Amino acid sequence: MERQLLIRDVYAREILDPAGNLTIETEVLAGEDAVGRASAPSGVFSGRYDTAGPREEGGPGGERYCQEQRSRDQHRRDQCCRDRGVKEAAENINSRLADEIIGINVFCQDEIDRILTRAQRDAARSHMETNALLSISVAAARAACMALKLPLYRYLGGIQAVKMPAPVMNLINSGSCGSGTAGIRKFLIVPAGAGVPFCAQLRMCAGVYRSVETVLRERGYPAAVGEDGAFIADVAEAGEALRMIRDAAGRIGYRMGRELLFAIGAEGSGIYDPQQQVYILGKGKNRPKTAEEMIKYYEELTAEFPVCSIADPLDREDWKGWQMLTERIGSSVQLAGGALFDADAERIRKGSRLGAANAVLIRLDRIPTLTEVVRVVRTAQEAGYRVALTCCPGETEDVFAADIAAALGIGQIWAGAPCHSEQTAKYNRFLRIGETLWQPGAAKEL
Repeated sequence: MERQLLIRDVYAREILDPAGNLTIETEVLAGEDAVGRASAPSGVFSGRYDTAGPREEGGPGGERYCQEQRSRDQHRRDQCCRDRGVKEAAENINSRLADEIIGINVFCQDEIDRILTRAQRDAARSHMETNALLSISVAAARAACMALKLPLYRYLGGIQAVKMPAPVMNLINSGSCGSGTAGIRKFLIVPAGAGVPFCAQLRMCAGVYRSVETVLRERGYPAAVGEDGAFIADVAEAGEALRMIRDAAGRIGYRMGRELLFAIGAEGSGIYDPQQQVYILGKGKNRPKTAEEMIKYYEELTAEFPVCSIADPLDREDWKGWQMLTERIGSSVQLAGGALFDADAERIRKGSRLGAANAVLIRLDRIPTLTEVVRVVRTAQEAGYRVALTCCPGETEDVFAADIAAALGIGQIWAGAPCHSEQTAKYNRFLRIGETLWQPGAAKEL
C-alpha cells in the first residue's frame, strides 16, 4: 500500500549566496512537521529584463564615456536584472506553483516533477527559472526523507547507492581564452589510484591546492581566487600551469602520473567561429586553428603531461571534430561533453550514435527536476558514457549535489577548490556520506 503524506505548504524566499547575490530558497511542508528545504544557485536568474543596455560610443560623454564606466554600468544593469529575476521567481512559486503542488502526496516525486516540468515549458510566460524549479523538487524530496528518516542519497538511490565519486579539483583558472592556452580555462587534478577512500583522495587534492598557492607566489602571481576557489593566473601557455601544479604536488610528496593525474577544462564553444569553422585563439598574430589543428594540439599536450580528462575541448556543434578527437585519443583520455550535451538526453543519444566524446559533464542548473536528473544520468550511463557532476555558477551552501552524485553512482564530482564555504560544504557532505557508503574502486573510471 502506497504511503500517503500530503504537502500542506510550499514557500519560496529570497536569500543570499556566499558572494552576496540574491537567490531562491524553497521550503516544502508535508504532514504536520516534515519540512524539506533547498536553495538554488544564483548564476542563472535573468528575469524578463534586457541586460544589454546601450553599447554605442555616442552614449553619455561620447568618447569620454570610458570602457571602465561602461563596465560598471553594465554590471549594475546585470545585477539589477538578476535581482528582479529572483524576485519574480519567488513570487511565481508562492502565487502560482504552490497552489498546484499543495495536496499532492510528497512521496509521488514523479507527479510533483511533472508539474514543475510543465512550468518550465511555460517559462516564457511565467519567467520561472530552471534552478528555482529544481529547488522545489529537491525540497519536496527532502520533506519525504524527513518523514521516512532517510538521507537524501538513500531515498533517491535505494540499495544501489553504494559508490562514492572521485574528486576532480580545480586548482588554477587562466585569465582568458588566450592563444597560449588554446581555450583552456581550468587546470585540475584527480587522484589516480583505485581503492582509495574519498577522505584520502580529498586530503591529497587539498594538500596540492595549498602548495599551489606557494608556488604561484614564488613565480610572481598574486594568487587571487575566483568564484570556484581556484587560483587565477594569467599563464602564457597551458604547459606553464601544468608544470606549476606538478611542482606543487612534488613538494608535498606526490608525483603527477602516479598518485595524481591532470584534468583540464576548455571552452571550445567560446573560441569557435561558426561562420569560418575555425577556432580563434585571441587577437594579434595568432592564426585561427581548424579542428584538426586543435586535435593535434591536444594530442601533443596529453603526450607531454599525464592528462586523464579534457572537458569541452571543441565547439558543441562541431560533431565531426568531436568524432575525430574521440577516435584519436578517446581510448586513453576522458573527453567530457558539458556544453556539447547540455544535460539533454537527445543530444546524449546523438553523441553515442556518432561516437562523439566518452563522458558527460552535467550541470544541475540545466535540469529542472530530480526526475529529469535521474533520466539524463541514466541515459548517459546506458549509452556507455562516464558521468561527472559539476557545480554551477553562484553555488550556495546547499549540498544536494553530493547526495545526487552518491545516489546515482556518478563517477566524478567537479566541485571547485576547498576555499569558499559553498565548495567546502559539499566536500564535507561527501566525507559524511563516505563514512557509511565508501567502497573500493571509486576512481577506477579514470
